[in-house]
Amino acid sequence: MLRSQRLPEIILRVFTAAVLFLFVFGTVQQYLKDMSRITLLFFIFANTLTVGLAIFSRIPSERDWRPFSLAVTLFGTFYFTAFNIKPGIQLVPEACAAAVQIVGVLIQIYAKLSLRRSFGLLPANRGVVVFGPYRFIRHPMYVGYCVTDIGFLLANLGLRNLFLVLLQWGVQVVRIMREERLLSKDDTYRQYARRVRYRLIPGLF
Repeated sequence: MLRSQRLPEIILRVFTAAVLFLFVFGTVQQYLKDMSRITLLFFIFANTLTVGLAIFSRIPSERDWRPFSLAVTLFGTFYFTAFNIKPGIQLVPEACAAAVQIVGVLIQIYAKLSLRRSFGLLPANRGVVVFGPYRFIRHPMYVGYCVTDIGFLLANLGLRNLFLVLLQWGVQVVRIMREERLLSKDDTYRQYARRVRYRLIPGLF
């Protein structure tokens, strides 16, 4: 990789690590005020898993650095830092909400184990993965994110958090479309997309 390409990679990863540290520190402080709020722990774990792995991801052969892609990626990655983590409306007991979060995290882990170090933030070609959950839908990791968000909302509902989650889901659809635009340059991915038709929800999208 050229030095001119390496510098933006280093800056992005250092920024990601700094944001993750501040998020974890602030959320732990909130949890220590009320240790019955176990959804905060899974909130920390899920987002540390997502962002932390991106720091150590494989450097891609091609990445989309265009401003719009960068803006969408930054929001889609760091939106959780804007959540109101103070106690909100609790629709279900903490344990039930945490169970939903666990399902979401397990989906993410399954997808990320399949990707190994091919996971990252910006749209990029890190190689095409066609096994594991990718046999059934093209973007299972995003399904995991959505399920985890729902679990958090069930115990921490508020207008701000609801708005952020709905906006995030819309942004994730945009991310998917931009990722596929880049990946579709790869004949292997085009063949994969013909074989696995749906992106998120079988029979719908």
